[in-house]
Amino acid sequence: MLLHRRIYQFFIIYLLAVAFLFLIKYGLDLSDYVIPGPVDVWHTGTREFSRYFSDVMNTMMVAVIGQVISIFLALLVGITGRQATWIGSFTKAAAYNVQAYPIVALAPIIFILLGDGIISRLLIAAMICYFPLLLSVIGIMSEPISDIEHFYRVTGRMRWQLEVKIRAFENMNKLTTVVAGSATLAMAGTIVAEFIAANAGIGYSIRIALFQSDLAKILIALFLIGITLSVYQGLLEVIGYLIEKGWAAK
Repeated sequence: MLLHRRIYQFFIIYLLAVAFLFLIKYGLDLSDYVIPGPVDVWHTGTREFSRYFSDVMNTMMVAVIGQVISIFLALLVGITGRQATWIGSFTKAAAYNVQAYPIVALAPIIFILLGDGIISRLLIAAMICYFPLLLSVIGIMSEPISDIEHFYRVTGRMRWQLEVKIRAFENMNKLTTVVAGSATLAMAGTIVAEFIAANAGIGYSIRIALFQSDLAKILIALFLIGITLSVYQGLLEVIGYLIEKGWAAK
């Protein structure tokens, strides 16, 4: 149900946006060079679908790996910084300082140092979606679940692993929402990296289409990006629901 909802919501948004674009085209009597007609978009889609789909899968692979890296780092910092100790405060301060500069300004430096390979794309994707994840994880891990934790502390069974599990379980809906939302940031970060300087991925293809002033190709690319991302986010929500259900059963 979650997956279906994600997909049809995307279709509604995309079709409304395209309809508005065509409304501008025919309302202002713009030429096909400025905004292509529905037939041109359809022909471009049938011609470029296979190549663009492969590009989107390439970008999605990088985005998923970058997101996994950012989730791991956010959990590591959130768990370490959950306590109001010197180490916790220092860890949070260091993590915040990483995001002191906009990634768009750092991206060219990253490409100069590391080149235009997959490492640069991974690093930029991870950095873009890391900070929102970090804020949510630190907020969740720093907030005690007093009613439950008090019992384990009184009985002497409380360990830091159990404390983390309790807080994660009680906030599973929030964590699922944040992780699913960070997928959008990871995808956007990868596309930005590919658009700035890369030789592969859908961001690279969009840059070429932009230089060619081919709006039809850009519309097809946006459709494939949106539908792929919607499916991925839906799967993340389903996985979060299954994890929460499994923990509740235990």
